[in-house]
Amino acid sequence: MQTNKSDSQNNATDDMLSLKTWGDPREHTEIVHEAFVDCGWGRLLFGQTFGTALALADTLNNEASTERDIALYVREPHVALAAAPQQLFLDPSHTYRLDLAQLPHADTVPGMNIRPATPDDAAEINRQYLSRNMLPLRDGYLAKGARPDCVQLLVAESPEGGLSGVVMGVDHKAAFNDPDNGSSLWALAVDPQARWPGVGKALVLALARLFHKSGRAFIDLSVKHDNVQAIALYEKLGFSRVPVFCIKRKNAVNEKLFVGPAIASGLNVYARIVVDEARRRGIAVEVEDAEAGIFRLSFGGRSVACRESLSEMTSAVAMSRCDDKALTRRLLAKAGLRVPEQLRLESPAEASSFLERHGRVVVKPARGEQGRGVFVDLTTEDEVTRAIEHAQQLCDQVLVEEFVTGEDLRIIVIDGAVVAAAIRKPAAVTGDGQLSIRTLIENQSRRRGAATGGESQIPLDRETERAVAAAGYSLDDCLPKGVSLAVRKTANLHTGGTIHDVTPVLHPDLAAAAIAGARALDIPLVGFDFLVPDVAAPDYVIIEANERPGLANHEPQPTAERFIDFLFPHSRANPETTTSA
Repeated sequence: MQTNKSDSQNNATDDMLSLKTWGDPREHTEIVHEAFVDCGWGRLLFGQTFGTALALADTLNNEASTERDIALYVREPHVALAAAPQQLFLDPSHTYRLDLAQLPHADTVPGMNIRPATPDDAAEINRQYLSRNMLPLRDGYLAKGARPDCVQLLVAESPEGGLSGVVMGVDHKAAFNDPDNGSSLWALAVDPQARWPGVGKALVLALARLFHKSGRAFIDLSVKHDNVQAIALYEKLGFSRVPVFCIKRKNAVNEKLFVGPAIASGLNVYARIVVDEARRRGIAVEVEDAEAGIFRLSFGGRSVACRESLSEMTSAVAMSRCDDKALTRRLLAKAGLRVPEQLRLESPAEASSFLERHGRVVVKPARGEQGRGVFVDLTTEDEVTRAIEHAQQLCDQVLVEEFVTGEDLRIIVIDGAVVAAAIRKPAAVTGDGQLSIRTLIENQSRRRGAATGGESQIPLDRETERAVAAAGYSLDDCLPKGVSLAVRKTANLHTGGTIHDVTPVLHPDLAAAAIAGARALDIPLVGFDFLVPDVAAPDYVIIEANERPGLANHEPQPTAERFIDFLFPHSRANPETTTSA
């Protein structure tokens, strides 16, 4: 079960003594034998309650196809693995324990409300889990009477509203009359877009306090052996490692845990998501240049070279149609799609006249990607002049475009179908009444970098200064508590922007426009940048097309899966299935 779980336990020496008291579980007539708990994403099996390793192996092998089971406290893991070596594996995670008698003081996150989950939280909890590549809760699991009484679910509400995190806990005493009087923590997820630090820590301590109040002696959690940041946090909170082992059944979800080291070291997140999906299907991967994100995929006599999401299936002509932004606009307009008015700059006087006509403009290089050299919402001649000079450093040809208000919508089209749609929001910080805007930006940039493998960070450059100044502040000002400030004009992920899935509510006309655009450019995979007043309404303009859009960060939409479906249709679980919008 790849549940991004967070999990723990106590002092190693004391724990060994505690575990020894169990002996043969069949001797403990007061406990529930062969005990397990339904966690909504699968079963938590208590290994110490099984009389034989074979019985435990048999129970794990009866895992439901849509769920993922975990067996913890396995008394004889080597024997259990020997009983089913092709089906089971030893989870490469450490178990940590916190003695609840030594529970540390709980730091609070200002304005954060931690409370029990309700059925109304189900959709948002599952969004959190899917954003972390964790299995969601089964439909109806949070309904009254559906969840076992021994399972606790806590959620963290952010000051702005909405959920910033979720954690699950299991009371072992209530589950099987545990003579060790323990509890455990599972399925901790913090929203990767959360602006507030300390959410995970607050959830862990809130759950620990809850079990301490119930009279439990300790709380355990399991954390992947190489999750250095999580381990450092747990040890700082007082958790100690204990010799407790976990066994799981081999499946596609937890494949990364048993297939061995990844061969894609050095690849960025946009290349890695494709390579990981290919490996999961048994497609051979040859990394030609990790720094450039170039690799070759081979399967069934077919071989395709890729650079992230750009493959040999995209022709050089199709790529050039996207690379030249002025050409992109002309082709989309010719196809009857709505695009903003645009000027291919020949002289400064043209830019001045264009600004006077529109009042607010965008300046960008005619070629480029990742938002480099793009200046948005310029209102003065000085701003336009400086932006042109900067854009000319990246490309000889500069475009001036009318500024259109609306939400920044990215739509991914693969093989003639919309696969994902997401609103992109500019980098923003929230004041605490103490730190300067500069420090808030640096802190937020570190968090975004950690959440995206270093791909998303907020630059402290002239454009950031301009966005801050437009709101009436300087970088060294203290932002009042609770005030949210957008510190970039563009929503590019590479400059700290965040992305929020809206695929289920996308208006059919927007999807149709994206598909028509892909057809006009004759390109099999493309990411369109729309500006829309509302994703559930038909109005739009298309401002750009990207021949190499990032497929990461679009969870829960299956972008990498559909890309590999397109490249290698016979690698699908059901080759007859066709891609659908």
